[in-house]
Amino acid sequence: MTTDLSSKSPEAADVPPPGPAPAAERAPQGPRRLLTRRDRLTLGLMAGVPTVLHVALVWVTALASIALAFTTWDGIGFDSIKWVGLDNFRQLFADNPQFWPAVEHNVIWFVVLILVPTPLGLFLAVQLDKKIRFSRVYQTAFFLPVVMSLAVTGFVWQLIYNPDTGLINSLIGANKPGHYIDWIGDPHLNLWAVLVAASWRHTGYMMILYLAGLKGVDPSLREASSLDGANEWQTFKNVIFPTLRPTNTVVLVVTIIEALRAFDLVFVFNKGAQGTELLSILITNNIIGESSRIGYGSAIAVVLLVISLAVIIPYLIATFRKERRA
Repeated sequence: MTTDLSSKSPEAADVPPPGPAPAAERAPQGPRRLLTRRDRLTLGLMAGVPTVLHVALVWVTALASIALAFTTWDGIGFDSIKWVGLDNFRQLFADNPQFWPAVEHNVIWFVVLILVPTPLGLFLAVQLDKKIRFSRVYQTAFFLPVVMSLAVTGFVWQLIYNPDTGLINSLIGANKPGHYIDWIGDPHLNLWAVLVAASWRHTGYMMILYLAGLKGVDPSLREASSLDGANEWQTFKNVIFPTLRPTNTVVLVVTIIEALRAFDLVFVFNKGAQGTELLSILITNNIIGESSRIGYGSAIAVVLLVISLAVIIPYLIATFRKERRA
């Protein structure tokens, strides 16, 4: 008995014959490799080399400094390292006549930076946020000192403070014999002279931070405040400034760090002598100076590290908590 194939339904005619599916219709047999061996090697080098350098130059040196703070070492051979316990710290807190003045100068550095250039940077940011003409030019001019190296900034202000040909003495007539004002050599003036230069640079830094914060303020807040009849000062004080709380936290932490790491300007001016002692200067003088007291200098570095961590860790905890809540 024969079967008429032409009598089959169209659906049955479309069914593929049994057997293995064509290669083009087979499902993939495992994960597809998106990166070649060369790509993985390149990514490994790009991530591995910076990681190794960071660990070697930051973490290893930091841990070595902490260990050396409890020893005495002149830097010549590892056999000369001797364990002394807390003697370096006892000598530092009790017998060093420069330590507490250096701590005081670092505190003064922070107070001046938080009271002078920070409000000035906020004022400039508020003015530039009004979209005035040539605002980009003003931003570049005010931010230029931040881009410059601190060493270059120190050399520029050295010329300004020069007793004979400096700009300040020339303007006030103090560049004549018998009327000189030694802004760098006078221990009653040099710290404040350096702080003027530091504030000049720090103002542009604060301006950029606050300008970024102002750009994130919701424009509807300003509109609602104007509809309620508030003037410009009332809007800023009651509406804008409270929204800048995260920026204020960043500004506070950055200013503290800048005050603790201050070194370049003072070293260029007069190498931290005669009234401009700082903790960073003491570390440098003891580690790479003529005395070469590496253990003692490391003890000062540990003190500076502890002060820095006392500021940074609470900031990181608050930031992480805020991210978790978000």
